[in-house]
Amino acid sequence: MLVGGLAMLLAAAGSQAGAQNQTQAQQSVPNAPQPQTLPTLNSMTPVAPALPTAPSQAGASTSTTEAPAPAPASGEEPQDQGPPPVTERSQANTLSVNVQYHQIPFTVKDSKGRLVPGLTYRDVRVYENGLLQHTAVFLTDPAPLSVALVIDQSVTTDTMEKVNSSLSALQGAFSPYDEVAVFTYNNGVKEQTTFTAAQSARLGAVLEQSKGVGRDALMGLSGPLAHGQVINNMPIDGVVDNGHQPGTLTFTVPKEYHTLNDAILAAAKVVAGADYHRQRVIYVISDGKEYGSKATQKEVIRFLLTNHIQVWATQVGESAIKGMGFVDRVHIPLTMRDDALPKYTGATGGQYDSEFRPKGIENAFSQITAEIRAQYSVGYYTHESPFNESYRRTEVRVLRPSLTIIAPEGYYPNASDNARMRPKTATTTPATTTPPPQ
Repeated sequence: MLVGGLAMLLAAAGSQAGAQNQTQAQQSVPNAPQPQTLPTLNSMTPVAPALPTAPSQAGASTSTTEAPAPAPASGEEPQDQGPPPVTERSQANTLSVNVQYHQIPFTVKDSKGRLVPGLTYRDVRVYENGLLQHTAVFLTDPAPLSVALVIDQSVTTDTMEKVNSSLSALQGAFSPYDEVAVFTYNNGVKEQTTFTAAQSARLGAVLEQSKGVGRDALMGLSGPLAHGQVINNMPIDGVVDNGHQPGTLTFTVPKEYHTLNDAILAAAKVVAGADYHRQRVIYVISDGKEYGSKATQKEVIRFLLTNHIQVWATQVGESAIKGMGFVDRVHIPLTMRDDALPKYTGATGGQYDSEFRPKGIENAFSQITAEIRAQYSVGYYTHESPFNESYRRTEVRVLRPSLTIIAPEGYYPNASDNARMRPKTATTTPATTTPPPQ
């Protein structure tokens, strides 16, 4: 019995020692690191700018400043403060592309000079500065015309009579949807009327009023042949001719003025205000002589190409005689220029027809207007900057052999076109359904 009690005491002592050893072992294991909390950086909170407030009723102006937004308490989600403000870096990461719409009217003729119908946008390629452009618009339907008619009254009397007898047929060449302005020039430019309906009675009256008398075909003669019979160096009838120097038999030819450049520029300023969805045309009836204008031909052509205006012309007088045009190409400096019309028509994509007889002048009216209405038109979006106003050369090609394409040689961009100009309604290519960039 004594032995059993001793065994029980030894077992109890062993269990107590084991418990103490387990407790010491648990206390010797280190604790895991606790997460550290960052202090609230209230000093880095951005301060909102001062917002002006309305003045008090007493008239004193006060201003308050918003207190900085309190930092969100721990465990709370920050409130949505809206989109981040635009910074310089965000602006630098934004891609901006300048897109400008440009449209080119052109005429296609075969080897015999006949108009070629039935072309589609698949047959046409357009280039700007030698680079192929994507065709966005292709038009075949004629657009209403905004025409400025320029009549030369500085031609000789016999030529002026032919022009006067042909003007009555001019009104019949236009449609009721067209509008016509009339300008005349001799030693200066005169606006007979601004745009008026092509089939109105007003235009007929203005054309009748625009008939001039022309000038005399003076010849620089001296000696007895300069006048009729003379006594004591004076004409018998006592009438002194213009240019005659009293007391002598010499005759000085008066200086001629043919202000063609000024007349086209005055007409172009009126046509430039026409709607972009209309065909802008200046139609000139002249012998092509230019002398005494304030504006140069280069300045006028730049204005025409900037405002998308075409020049068409009927050449009359001696310049319309076959062979005279070749002689007139040789221009002597400081003298009158006799062939100014081909330069205008070639640069703007128009055409001119030389007619000497009245019946030919009448037929030229209807022929030119018919060719204007038969023009095709191709439009594209250029990625050149509209603020770069340097000259841009354009070229229209048709993928068919033995054809002649008559189109403007180029254009000068206008920054205002990006906001004003929009493509016309197209009928052929599905690419035209894309709206222009705003």
